[in-house]
Amino acid sequence: MKNAHEGDPVHERFNFLVNAPALFNAVTTAAELRIFHFLAQRPGAGFEALREFSALPAHQLRVLLQAVCSTGLLERTDGTYRNSAAAQELLASDDEDSWSHILIGWRDVYYPAFARMTSALRAGTNTALDEYPGDEPTLYQRLAHNPQREAVFHRAMSAFTLRSVSGLVDQPVFGDVRHMLDVGGGDGTTSARLAARYPELRSTVFDMPSVSKLANDKGVADFADRVDFHPGDIFTDDFPHGADAVLFSHVLEIFSEEQILHLLKKAYDALPAGGKVMIYGYNVSDDETEGIFGARLGLYFNVLASGRGMAYPARDYEEWLRVTGFEDVRTVPGLPYEHGLSMGAKG
Repeated sequence: MKNAHEGDPVHERFNFLVNAPALFNAVTTAAELRIFHFLAQRPGAGFEALREFSALPAHQLRVLLQAVCSTGLLERTDGTYRNSAAAQELLASDDEDSWSHILIGWRDVYYPAFARMTSALRAGTNTALDEYPGDEPTLYQRLAHNPQREAVFHRAMSAFTLRSVSGLVDQPVFGDVRHMLDVGGGDGTTSARLAARYPELRSTVFDMPSVSKLANDKGVADFADRVDFHPGDIFTDDFPHGADAVLFSHVLEIFSEEQILHLLKKAYDALPAGGKVMIYGYNVSDDETEGIFGARLGLYFNVLASGRGMAYPARDYEEWLRVTGFEDVRTVPGLPYEHGLSMGAKG
């Protein structure tokens, strides 16, 4: 008998959705075991070669391979295995932007918290944060108590930033910026990419001291003369003066409207006349019904990270920029991974 819902995209998405948590973890395990790396070097390897490489018992490897093949990321032909084109591109390298880093970070930090979603949303606060030591109100602050977990988290954050940063770096608004303040700029990944693209640009990264210590990778070191770090608290400490542009990249969506207005006011006060502010991050559609990356992010913020925030529609950022006093407000929409760039200038 034909399924009455056959061909219905919503039902097809539902069928994948209810199996996705297990399949996500299977793919992440394969990445952690470096199976995609192995098959990049030995395409067409057989089961025994994979068993020897992975050191898994034969039955458990069989189960894992079946799960990953069901996603299409691995292909099996006549008992041999290959990476799909997507797996080869996304998961088979140790590059800084590898999705292997992202998946492991999401598995270890993001997704365990979602089991607390109902209680967190009912409580109106990020109750999953209770799993982390400390009394600070956000995940980012508490991660400082666990440097190993903090490094995993920021490796994942940096990898995803690199996947989406082209949408920011390619914008002509940076062409005449000489000194940028990168608020909440983490380990300097975004600033380094901008410095590489714009030889006249200098950047000061303003973030927590524990995060600034992670900026010892080669990508930032190559621009040590033009990317520096100013450790501090973006809410309680003054913004460094002297910059002609302020960038909030993947920062403001973490917070509430009140907090965002506070940070934009600090940016306004720190800028000279004619100075620019740029907000780069996830934008959901104006009717707030589209954007799966943004939807996931909003849930993560409210359950674990900060207890507030979301992937706001661009119209919200534009309104907040105008309320703060910025002029010439506009948004460049449709950037990679559901991103947008909202901008304004100080009159």
